[in-house]
Amino acid sequence: MNGALATTERLTIRKLTLADAPFIFRLVNDPDFLAYIGDRGVRTLEDAEAYLRNGPFASYERHGHGLWGVALKETGELIGMSGLLKREQYADVDIGYAFLPEFRGGGYAFESGSAVLEIAASVVALRRVIALVSPANAASIGLLKKLGFTRAAAQPAEPNTVIYERSLGGD
Repeated sequence: MNGALATTERLTIRKLTLADAPFIFRLVNDPDFLAYIGDRGVRTLEDAEAYLRNGPFASYERHGHGLWGVALKETGELIGMSGLLKREQYADVDIGYAFLPEFRGGGYAFESGSAVLEIAASVVALRRVIALVSPANAASIGLLKKLGFTRAAAQPAEPNTVIYERSLGGD
């Protein structure tokens, strides 16, 4: 598939585009996204386009990575996003992911997360990745553990958030 950063057995991971605004609108307004990740203030398709420009696109430009679209390889349908986020308040890059409700629990987050960690190690040349997660988000914590993350001793300034970490080798 054109522009793929990675492909797995079932998925294609690619940069997001402005044409993905309807998907972004739906994803960031999902009740679980709002509860566990936060309200991004996306109320219209124009807001979704601004989110893409100011978030993923700006990150691609500034850092060479960001949140990428996760699509079914067979159909190209976007089902979620997964990627690497550089937050100014942290030395390490953060893995992030979110999926539409109907695609949760099918192993897609693990499959895409594994591919993102491979990109982090081999393409971005990171030695360590962190993950910020709500302690109430048991599914996300379970995924992080399955991906080889452990809870970090250091904890963030943000309330209701814990840090998980994973070495990518070379330490």
